[in-house]
Amino acid sequence: VEGVARTLLSFGRLSRGLPFGRAHGLSSRDPLLPLAPRSQENADPQRTAFLLRKQWTLYSVTPLYRFSNAHLRDYARLLSAFIAAEKQKGLAVEVGVELDIKVAVSSLPYLKGSDQDQAAILVQLSSRSPASPKNSEEKLIWSGWFCCVSGDDLSKNVPEDFTCLPLFLVNGAECYTSIVGSWFQKTFDCSFRRLAISPLILSWMAAMWTGCKVDKTASAMELVFSVPCLPQPLDISYAIHPEDAKALWDTVQKTPGEIIQEEVDVFMDCLYSHFHRHFRIHLSATKLVKVSTAIASAHCDGIIKFLQSQYLTGVLMLLTELAISQIE
Repeated sequence: VEGVARTLLSFGRLSRGLPFGRAHGLSSRDPLLPLAPRSQENADPQRTAFLLRKQWTLYSVTPLYRFSNAHLRDYARLLSAFIAAEKQKGLAVEVGVELDIKVAVSSLPYLKGSDQDQAAILVQLSSRSPASPKNSEEKLIWSGWFCCVSGDDLSKNVPEDFTCLPLFLVNGAECYTSIVGSWFQKTFDCSFRRLAISPLILSWMAAMWTGCKVDKTASAMELVFSVPCLPQPLDISYAIHPEDAKALWDTVQKTPGEIIQEEVDVFMDCLYSHFHRHFRIHLSATKLVKVSTAIASAHCDGIIKFLQSQYLTGVLMLLTELAISQIE
């Protein structure tokens, strides 16, 4: 299915709590998202371009104790010293690699869903080999960012000394993720946990993103299914043309701007029936593990790739809610 091509919905108007509610592990929210978060209206796409088309690994994070935006430079200096200490133990870099690692911690105030949200925090590690000239350009080797997009419910329920940035996204080597996470845990008394995406949420993503409008030619929506109980792993890839996906969704959705669980189920069942007619395979007996559209791609292991800057905040709203549901 090739993703998305339609004016039908602005992502910001999709059902907020989906039908999740407590029964599905997500917190109850307002029934509809705002059409366009205020911060997103003023965001320069060039400022978020570095977040696009990269593979981000998702984590949920408990509230940070006594974290302050006023001390970001101090945090960068302290984290740099911590990495240097770990480096002395041989833990900070791969064996045999000598790097001069620089730490930068900065604020991304435009990645917010409401005025109550905390500004996103970006942590970047860059390096330069000792053999390189001093004026040579540093190479970015690891990035991670904390954010909270429309996480008002969580923010209201924590004490004043805590900062709510429940979603953490990482691009880079696991060794640096471990060290940075360890420093944040020790410094701010928080904990990190990998954030998986269930087949239910993936099916919602497929339905929501099919109805989003994109300016450029939409790419195919691709669904990847894992076949269980086989001696060797087997995945089935199912791609649908965007116009076909849009036409199907138009027949399923009853109220533009709103989605309910029944509509998602009907949408997926129609796709399953079409596949069975052609290949005699029951996809309902498999597990949906990945969804790729023109808006974003998401894997059940908690891997996300953002592809459209205008929908970045909308996707982060859903991911923030997933992260909050895991720590509540």
